[in-house]
Formats: sequence, C-alpha cells, structure tokens
Amino acid sequence: MTAVLIRKAYADCSAGQIHYRYVPGEGTPIVFFQQTASSSRMYEKVMQQLPPGRPLYALDTPGFGGSFDPPSQPTMAQYADWMLEAIDAIGLQRFHIFGHHTGACLAVELGVRHAARVASLMMVGPLPLTPEERHEFSLHFGAPIAPTADGSYLKATWDYLATLGAHHDLELHHRELVDTTRAWLGRSMAYKAVWDQDWAALFAAVRCPMLLLCATDDVLFPYFERAKGLRPDATAVVIKGANFEPDLDAAGTVAAMVGFLAGAGREA
Repeated sequence: MTAVLIRKAYADCSAGQIHYRYVPGEGTPIVFFQQTASSSRMYEKVMQQLPPGRPLYALDTPGFGGSFDPPSQPTMAQYADWMLEAIDAIGLQRFHIFGHHTGACLAVELGVRHAARVASLMMVGPLPLTPEERHEFSLHFGAPIAPTADGSYLKATWDYLATLGAHHDLELHHRELVDTTRAWLGRSMAYKAVWDQDWAALFAAVRCPMLLLCATDDVLFPYFERAKGLRPDATAVVIKGANFEPDLDAAGTVAAMVGFLAGAGREA
C-alpha cells in the first residue's frame, strides 16, 4: 500500500499563524482538532488509513505544535474564532469536524455558533460535566509542568503521560513528551478554557449529526453514558486506546468514522 503524503502548511489568523497538516481531495473535508497537549501529529495514522479522496485538514491549536502562542488566556470561544479564521484562510466553506477531548470542546463551539458550515461532529471523549465535576478535573489537569533547571520536569511529564496510556507505544510516548513539553504553557491555558466552558449546554444545542467515541480506559469514559443519554439521536461507538484512541486504535476510529459518514446519505 502506498503511504498517503501528508503535507504541512500555515494559515494566518488575526493573532498569528496556525500550523496544519493536510491531504488534498474532493468533496466535503474533515477538519481535525487535537487534544491537549498533543498536536496535529496525533491524526497522522487516521489520515493515512481513511479511504482516499476526501480532503483532510488537522490543525494545531494555538499554543501547541507549530501554531502561535496566545498572548494571554483565551476562552474556548476565542480558540474557536482563531481556528475558524484559519479554516477561512485555507478556503474551506462547509466541513465535518473531528475533535478529541479539547478538540471536542472546539467542535461543539463551532457546531453551534456556525451551524450552517458544519456538516457533522465526530468527537472522542464527550465532556457533559457538571460545574462541580469541571472543578474537580481542574485540580488534576491544568497546572503547568514548567521547565526546571535540573530537567526533572521531563521525567514528570513522561510519568504523567504514562498514566494516560501513552506507555503502550514507545514511539507515541516519546512524541507526546515532545509535544507536551513544547506546550507546557499552552497546556494550562487550554485546560482553563475547557473547564470554563459549559460543554453540556452547547452539546444540547447542536443540530447536525453527531458521532460519539470513547475508549473504556479513557479518563472521560465515566461520562460517556451520560452523553448518550443527553443526545440519544447521536451515534455512539466504544473503541480502544485509552486517551490516545486515534493512535492506539486507528483502525477502530477509522471504521467508526467511515460507517458514520456513509450513513443516511451524509455528505461525501
């Protein structure tokens, strides 16, 4: 099988440049939004394994990968505005969104505020959390793992990623170490925006078709049944891969996406 060539480029937005990976094609594109604190590299396996032909775009959130660093604390709405400006600069009009964790926060933000442009939402790790649960998560996810003179922050980051499941694949573990240490400040900014967002309210307001995905060992799996109950109209599929489903279960992720996009005459 010939490997798919994944190209890289930059798009301008009002605050800086957004780095992205893409595969050109025809039809309605899929736009991928990453989790914290990864980069668009987390979607390379999925982009390689999806059936050829459809255009694919994976964007680095500001503060991550090759994108600009926010000058001050953004809200999730501000992150979404920057991403839409980049999408506009790329020249995309109507698109599907695939978002993982923080990417799911961007997905519902755009899915509600720009409903006419979003064909569907596909989300790994839905977050229908109460304010109390968001506060509890903020105590464990969000504090910066700041650089230290003795380099101990590298081991702390390595161990933190292991608790999330990255240790199942050494190459993945190393890649996530690099991405997370690059984003040591962006990570805390993004998580604050996540915990400040009322994801459940936006989720309830989405009117396009939705695919919900989660692994049983994902930190957000305890809330998966709640998400399904809130939106029984959504397609829900359990996959594998801890908190790195697109890497550790690329085949399962792709199979769920292909089945969802083929259903009910959804846009090609």
